Amino acid sequence: MIRGIKAKRRATSAAGHTVLTILSFIWLLPVAWVVMTSFRGEGGAFTSYIIPKTWTFDNYTRLFTDTTLFNFPRWFMNTLIVAIFTCAISTVITLATSYAFSRLRFKLRKPMMNVVLVIGMFPGFMAMIAIYYLIKAIGLDQSLAALVLVYSGGAAMGYYISKGFFDTIPKAIDESAIIDGATRNDIFWKITLPLSKPIIVYTVLTSFLAPWVDFIFVSFIMRDNYNNYTVALGLFEMLKRENIYQYFTRFCAAAVLIAIPITILFIFMQKYYVTGVTGGSVKG
Repeated sequence: MIRGIKAKRRATSAAGHTVLTILSFIWLLPVAWVVMTSFRGEGGAFTSYIIPKTWTFDNYTRLFTDTTLFNFPRWFMNTLIVAIFTCAISTVITLATSYAFSRLRFKLRKPMMNVVLVIGMFPGFMAMIAIYYLIKAIGLDQSLAALVLVYSGGAAMGYYISKGFFDTIPKAIDESAIIDGATRNDIFWKITLPLSKPIIVYTVLTSFLAPWVDFIFVSFIMRDNYNNYTVALGLFEMLKRENIYQYFTRFCAAAVLIAIPITILFIFMQKYYVTGVTGGSVKG
């Protein structure tokens, strides 16, 4: 009987690994194609073969040397600056709002939570026109600061995931700290956040990714301010009909390069997530 159970477990494990291997291959195939195309020496977007006939680094070097039409280095730095500032501001706002809703008890707390949750269900681009005219009224239209304000302004609406995590931390810890003379500010920064590494990592990653991949808001706010484009909007220009034949391989090279910061951030933050789950978090 024991052998039968072990055989069944092996069969289930083998079937699961087989399915995951197939799914991984399907997911990695487009990524591998983009990487290979970024090293392709032949021009054009449409070819009848997958593996390039000639290999070259020229597509990467031209991204940084040929900037007369597509200033990729500047777009990359614009995106990095906006993503870093947005990540910092959004993370603090989201965690502070989540902690307030989780730990503090005040009048209209539940109605506020419900209103914010309902408003957050509506797509952000529904308010694009109003947002643009507000930004224009304060003189920040077509600027990187406007993008930071737009991306981090609604950060509090994503409170519910962090709040759910803070709810798992026993309130007895807060009460003990208050008895010892700690303030709410001390509890948040010195006790709650060190115990909340997994949710901090999650918030940092999502806050960084939002401006990095956004196309809709930046295209509406920047319009024709070419120098303040982000990579999402700038690289889209390479795919227009008049540019796609000459610049498609460079577009693939840029796609590979812009994936590097996200990959590095994920790898760097992952160790803190694992540490937080295994030894730093508290379950109630």
